[in-house]
Amino acid sequence: MNFDEAQVIAELAAIFGSAHKGVIVGIGDDGAVVATSPKTVITTDMAVEGTHFNTAWSSAFDIGRKITAANLADIYAMGAKPEYLVVAVTLTGDESMEWISDLAHGIAHEAASCEVSVVGGDLTRGAIKIIAITALGSVEKPITRSGALAGDSIYISSLPGWSGAGLKLIQRSEVDDLQAYAIEQFCAPSVDYSAAVALAEAGATSMCDISDSLITQAAQLAHGAGLAYNFDRELFTADPEFSALNELALHEGIDVWQWIFAGGEDHVFLATGRELPGLRVGSVAKGEGVTGLEMKKAPDTWRHFN
Repeated sequence: MNFDEAQVIAELAAIFGSAHKGVIVGIGDDGAVVATSPKTVITTDMAVEGTHFNTAWSSAFDIGRKITAANLADIYAMGAKPEYLVVAVTLTGDESMEWISDLAHGIAHEAASCEVSVVGGDLTRGAIKIIAITALGSVEKPITRSGALAGDSIYISSLPGWSGAGLKLIQRSEVDDLQAYAIEQFCAPSVDYSAAVALAEAGATSMCDISDSLITQAAQLAHGAGLAYNFDRELFTADPEFSALNELALHEGIDVWQWIFAGGEDHVFLATGRELPGLRVGSVAKGEGVTGLEMKKAPDTWRHFN
């Protein structure tokens, strides 16, 4: 170990220092003190080395960005505005100060893109790296997963599947521009947070971030609403990126629908409502379950436990 806890905390305090108007007491005390709204949304995500990230594939900066994006996306999916993050990190002691600084800069970069402040956290030592982030946001009218109404249409904010493609290609030594784009979306996804804002402002009745795959989370929304989610796969092909993703899938001998329906970790927003922005891909009706997401082979979806 070439650092001590005091050095790390001082480095993090310098990186995460913020002039956010809601921060009354920030990093350095026993707890943060912040101003919150009458309704506060709270969510937590934990990322474990070897399960959610791999330092052989991703830089510390990209890891910080990706894990932060997962938290921010969950806040936006509730129709809320994120405001504060609390970050807890387990380190092995073998990391360099440069690696730790790059991780913090990645977190700070993604947070700053949404005008969010990191206000505190915890640091400990363990056998593997673990990063846990808690996000707090403000909301006037929460958008839940169970709010869909019969007669609603189903929308996605963009085409999922690029992260799944990137995972397939991550260990290639030589890649072309299209393959490199897919790998980038796996290592450090570009999340269109403004799309979630637009869906909320347009009156979305339900919404979620489909980080666990479209097929998994569509089933969760359908079950929550007690209604049937009926997708039309032909509508997905209208997305401008479909032809490029399909070209990549054909080159790899993969069913493109495996990536689109079951890939996961895309942070695309799935919503229901009437005349919403985004790509319309189906409809909600009386009944139960999900149709239209079937594939030739059983889907290989992301899951926390085998």
